[in-house]
Amino acid sequence: MKTQQLSSNTINVLLKMQRNEVTEHLIYQNLARRVKDEENRDILLRIADEELRHAKIWEQLTGTEVKPHRFKVFIYTLLALLLGYTFVLKKMEMGEDKAIAGYSAMIEELPQAKQIADDEHRHEQSLLAMLDEQRLQYVGSMVLGLNDALVELSGTLAGLTFALANNRLIALSGLITGISATLSMASSEYLSTKNRDGENALKSSMYTGIAYLFTVAAMIIPYLVLENPFVSLAVMLTIVVVIILLFTYYISVAKDLPFGKRFAEMAVISLGVAAISFGIGVVVKQLLGIDI
Repeated sequence: MKTQQLSSNTINVLLKMQRNEVTEHLIYQNLARRVKDEENRDILLRIADEELRHAKIWEQLTGTEVKPHRFKVFIYTLLALLLGYTFVLKKMEMGEDKAIAGYSAMIEELPQAKQIADDEHRHEQSLLAMLDEQRLQYVGSMVLGLNDALVELSGTLAGLTFALANNRLIALSGLITGISATLSMASSEYLSTKNRDGENALKSSMYTGIAYLFTVAAMIIPYLVLENPFVSLAVMLTIVVVIILLFTYYISVAKDLPFGKRFAEMAVISLGVAAISFGIGVVVKQLLGIDI
């Protein structure tokens, strides 16, 4: 098929597809350079080669050589360093699903476009399913540390906010509680994993402890930088919701899990415990007649 036989709309769509293929070719190459596992590296390089091959097919149809989207390459490479390559690959596949859905308008004019896109999608999905990233093996440990910190510390800080009404005391109490709980959770995860299968117990405990400690730090910061304890409480609860939102989104993308139900469940539990603990703080302060 010659380029002049295609409509301008079809040419524009093909050029976008072509640029996307070239861009993803570079992203996959960048990811492959940073992957230690040889099998996973080979998989990523195979996908990169496929992307380049598809770009050449579009180039034959459009008669135009396009340049990659350099900013997208940078962003996705950075996300891979921060969140892991599996998250980035799944995210890219989600974007591609949307793009494939938009190709239907030109199918009558260019039937092979849909076939090529469908073949690419199936091929990449089969390759991505083979990927095995270490950090995803410890999602359970991260969820344990994160969820326990959110529930336990949000409740503790909410109760202390009314009971003490002093940001320095609240931050001090929360920090001591948080650090102690971090060590407790990490050691418990180590012993649990050690007794269960005996493998990777140390790594599991580290993931649990790091997730817990990160959450503790994020929740205590408002009490260290703000003066009003109730404003600090509101900011802390907002941070809780944001952490739940981001982590749930990460897990839903990386492991193909539903987002809405998991987010609502974690948010309701954490905020519910905080509300109950705040009420307990009110009651305890009144019963004991403490005024700090």
